[in-house]
Amino acid sequence: MLMHMRHTHPKLQFTHILPYGAVIHDQGVQFVVFSRSATEMRLLLYDNVSDTEPVEIINFDPEHDRWGDIWSVFVPGIGAGQLYHFQANGPNDPSRGQRFNPNARLIDPYAKALAGRFQPGNDGVIRPPKCVTVDDYFDWEGDRHLRRDLSETVIYEMHVRGFTKHPTSGVEHPGTYLGVIDKIPYLQSLGVTAVELMPVHEFPIYATDGHPAKRPNYWGYDSMAFFAPHRGYSHDQTPGGQVSEFKEMVKALHSAGIEVILDVVFNHTCEGNERGPTLSFKGLENSVYYMLESDKRYYKNYSGCGNTVNGNHPIVREMIFHCLRHWVHNYHIDGFRFDLASILSRDRNGHLVPNPPLVEAIGQDPLLADTKIIAEAWDAAGAYQVGSFGDDRWAEWNGRYRDDIRSYWRGDSGTRGAVATRLSGSADLYQPGGRPPCSSINFITSHDGFTLSDMVSYREKHNLANGEDNRDGDNNNFSENFGVEGPTDQPIIDQLRVRQIKNMIATLMLSQGVPMLVAGDEFRRTQNGNNNAYCQDNEISWLDWSFVEKNAELVRFCRSLIAFRRNQPTVRREKFLTGVPDSKDGWADVSWFSPTGTAVDWHVDDQAIICLLAAPDITDDPEGLGRDVLLMINSRSVGCRFMIPTISKSKKWNLFIETAQPSPYDVFPELNGPALPVSGSHTLPCKAMAVYVAQK
Repeated sequence: MLMHMRHTHPKLQFTHILPYGAVIHDQGVQFVVFSRSATEMRLLLYDNVSDTEPVEIINFDPEHDRWGDIWSVFVPGIGAGQLYHFQANGPNDPSRGQRFNPNARLIDPYAKALAGRFQPGNDGVIRPPKCVTVDDYFDWEGDRHLRRDLSETVIYEMHVRGFTKHPTSGVEHPGTYLGVIDKIPYLQSLGVTAVELMPVHEFPIYATDGHPAKRPNYWGYDSMAFFAPHRGYSHDQTPGGQVSEFKEMVKALHSAGIEVILDVVFNHTCEGNERGPTLSFKGLENSVYYMLESDKRYYKNYSGCGNTVNGNHPIVREMIFHCLRHWVHNYHIDGFRFDLASILSRDRNGHLVPNPPLVEAIGQDPLLADTKIIAEAWDAAGAYQVGSFGDDRWAEWNGRYRDDIRSYWRGDSGTRGAVATRLSGSADLYQPGGRPPCSSINFITSHDGFTLSDMVSYREKHNLANGEDNRDGDNNNFSENFGVEGPTDQPIIDQLRVRQIKNMIATLMLSQGVPMLVAGDEFRRTQNGNNNAYCQDNEISWLDWSFVEKNAELVRFCRSLIAFRRNQPTVRREKFLTGVPDSKDGWADVSWFSPTGTAVDWHVDDQAIICLLAAPDITDDPEGLGRDVLLMINSRSVGCRFMIPTISKSKKWNLFIETAQPSPYDVFPELNGPALPVSGSHTLPCKAMAVYVAQK
């Protein structure tokens, strides 16, 4: 092992003070890192991923290699694929928030790739995966962002590994970015326009990385390198191979007309609380990167994961901006979903503030102008900002939509008004702030909670496999089992469960706003009642592709609803519905009726309702694609006879869907189903929905 002070040509040093990270130049690599309090900085170079000791240690010269709080050194004669760590010395005084450890090997906060596994150190300090210098060149073959309007988007939330890891996936490289490419024809056939990938930033896979933790981290909400794609999802395991493979996936998805949205976790890191390991940020400038309590030995924990990233500190804010731009520019990413985004609204003391600098700046950043930015507008410390997060550039996961739609279809009393509001785009949440309906990302399920099939099959969570005595996971699921907890061989119960799944998929796809479907919900994927499968890297979480054929009628139903939505501006308006009758024909853009066909009395507690959606006028629908749509919705526990409203009798109506009917009579993709009975009435059994579409 060599250790020495490396001196370089002064011009090289002056030329390459920034950007941060490891930047490749013609004659070598510039390594740049921030640390305000470090007294010494070292660069550790390795030849092989398996090396436990560096082949060379380069000391930064505080006089020549430090510029303000930036340490920068140029190393000639190396290039792409070089393995490295940083190592910093400084005060170790937790009471003042300083946790320098001269023995800790540190991940570069700007590392573009990691390689290898965690390794135990002889000194008792765990050694994290090694950083890799990366050449950003990639032949995109003219690929650009698709720039699809958010109002025309159908999101498909998926886990890269779980999407194809199951033996039934039939792909050549299961559980990888390449596996996703193999399944693109399925995504196209389904009709979704964007995939929202659960975290792909580097994170420790505890069970296989040798990281000291009890359970594996399957979901990936535990970042340790924000700029690096996760090596565990790459078939190519050469250092940096995951970079090209990830780009190949994005390019292939774009070629198929599918955008890529990343679920990003800027609210905490895998370093945990005061008992957690020092892997990167703690060993470089702990009190800058994290929010600390008044007793600076301890970490504020708004994330529920041990620490909270100090997002509104200028240094951290700059890093987050560089990161977002990196993924947009170097990976052609089309958008981001910000996990526990309310944390980004907290100042350095943890207080929620109006117009938080980071949230406002992300919305106004010019390089992000073509991207979709979506907030999970709450955090683990009680903040709930659904309807009020950011400005009109921000969309939000609408948790109110999820809860109200679940409650309505379960048959809860007092929910008729709520379901009407959610179907109409949640104007109560977004219109007062001047935001459009597409600000609402509508979802009924997500990765976090029951699958759609489990939601109609289990009344209680069943999380014993997680090893936490069933204490983890949400207890408030608005779910129902219809008489049997879990799987059943009783056809009547199973048919009702399928009907409920169709009811909720139809509601989701016919609501104003932007629908998000979770991968596998379209073919009844189950987690056996586990509503918090964060640690289940096994068949509990993986998609069983045999269900596509087993539940083909449901796949057909979902595919038809997505196609209808994409073709019908009537159900994806860019402005909120008004309910005001048109002066020409007396129709309003939306009208609500009781099952008797008369004006609805919102003070009456009933779980049945009629919704009449008028096609947009020519200014909002210049191609004239829109059709009038008549929805009859019954979440009662008994059947209901619906009478067509008088105002609708001048039209000729054809059945589009009826969720209580067996396939193929549950959906008519060509909009050529049976005509509305001459009696002007339609009777639905309990928990059912029918939708008619007016003829042109």
